[in-house]
Amino acid sequence: MELRDLPSVDRLLADDALAAAPRSLAVDAARAALERAREALAAGVDPGDLAVAARAELERLQTPSLRQVLNATGVIVHTNLGRAPLAPSAVHRLAELGGTYSNLELDLESGARGSRQDHAAGLLRRLTGAEAALVVNNNAAAVLLALAALAEGREVVVSRGELVEIGDGFRIPEVLARSGARMVEVGTTNRTRPADYERAIGPETALLLRVHPSNYRVVGFTQSVETRELAQIAKRAALPLVDDLGSGALLDVGDEPTASSSLAAGADLVCFSGDKLLGGPQAGIVVGRADLVERLRRHPLQRALRADKLTLVALEETLALYADPDRARREIPVLRMLDEPVEAVRERAERLAGLIGGEVEETVARVGGGALPLAELPSAAAAIEERLAAPLRLGSPPVVGIVRDGRLLLDARTLTAEEVDEVARAVLHARRASIPA
Repeated sequence: MELRDLPSVDRLLADDALAAAPRSLAVDAARAALERAREALAAGVDPGDLAVAARAELERLQTPSLRQVLNATGVIVHTNLGRAPLAPSAVHRLAELGGTYSNLELDLESGARGSRQDHAAGLLRRLTGAEAALVVNNNAAAVLLALAALAEGREVVVSRGELVEIGDGFRIPEVLARSGARMVEVGTTNRTRPADYERAIGPETALLLRVHPSNYRVVGFTQSVETRELAQIAKRAALPLVDDLGSGALLDVGDEPTASSSLAAGADLVCFSGDKLLGGPQAGIVVGRADLVERLRRHPLQRALRADKLTLVALEETLALYADPDRARREIPVLRMLDEPVEAVRERAERLAGLIGGEVEETVARVGGGALPLAELPSAAAAIEERLAAPLRLGSPPVVGIVRDGRLLLDARTLTAEEVDEVARAVLHARRASIPA
C-alpha cells in the first residue's frame, strides 16, 4: 500500500460502527487511524485494515480514562491507584446524593442559608475533642490556609528536620512561602532542641509549626521536641502551635499520632488528610481552637480551597463509621487491610495461585500514601510469569502487581475475595491472548 491508496475520512466514516457513533468522535477516530497509517507507511510497515484501526480508535475514545484497577501490589494506600478505597456505605451515600439535590448549604430547620462545613464538623469535634473543624480539598491546602490565615507577612518557626517533601515535588518550604509567611528554620536535620525554638521566637513570630514525618523517619543520632513540650513553649510565648500530621489517623495505627492525641498534647490546630489512614475521600481536615478555625473559615483562600459536595458526602459517612471503632475497622477498607491476619491473606493467595497455576510466595506489604514508612506487613502473593505484567496492566479491568526477581507477584493483602476471582479471569485471558494462533 502507498499513501495514495489510503481511504478518505468520508470513506472510513461509512463504516457501520463509525456511522453509528457521534460524528465528532467518528471523525477524530478516522483521522487518528489515517495518521497512524501514514506513519506506518513512512516506516515501511503495512498499516493493515484501516476500518479496523478506525474502530479501535473509536473504542479508545469512548472508553473512560479513569477506570477501576485491581490493586495486587500489596501497597494499601497507593497514591498512583487513588489512595484509600471507600467503605461500601460511603459509596452508597455517593450514589444516593450524587444525582440529586441536597441541603449542602441550606439549614432545613430555619430555611436560611447554611454552611457546607456543618455536615462534617460535628462528627470531627466528637471524634477528636476539638472545639471546631474545617474541611478543604487536601492536606496541603489545609496547611496553606492555616499559614495564610495566621501568619501572612510574619514568621513561622519550624524544625529543619521537618521540612519534608510531601509528594510530586511539593515541599513544605514552598507551601509555606506561597502562604505569604516567612520561614525560620531551627535545629539541624537530625537534632532539634527546645532551646532552638525559644531562641528563634521574636516580635515577628506568628506561630510554631510542627510537621510530623509521616513519609520518612530519621533514625540514629536524633533528637526532636515532643508535641507536648512544643505546645508549652508556644503557650509561654502566647503563640499558636499548628501540627501538620500529614496522613493523619483517628484510631491508633502503628506509631502514627492521632488527631485527638495531638490536641490533647496541646496543639492549637491539627491538619491531616482524609484519604490516607482515615480511609475516606481526598480532603484536608483542620481541627482545633474555635477562634483559630474561624479565622481560617473567613480567609479569602477558604472558598478557593473548600471541598465539594461529593467529598463531604463521602467524608461524613466515613466519619460516622468511627462512632463504633470496631465497625470502622471492619468496614473501612484501609483499616481492614491493615488489621487482617496474614493467615487470611495467605488463604486468598493460595486460592489465586490454584486458579492460575501460580506459586505462593511470602511477601511484605506496605501502608503507602506517605504513612508508616517503616511498617512491614507480612503478606502473601501468587507468583506468575513476568511477561504477563504489561498485558494485565492493559487489560479490562487492569491488574497491577509487583515485578520482582523475574516474576510478577499478585499480593493478596490488597485484593478482596471477589477480586481474586476477577484477577484469576484476567490472568487466564492474558495467557490465552499471548498464545500464537
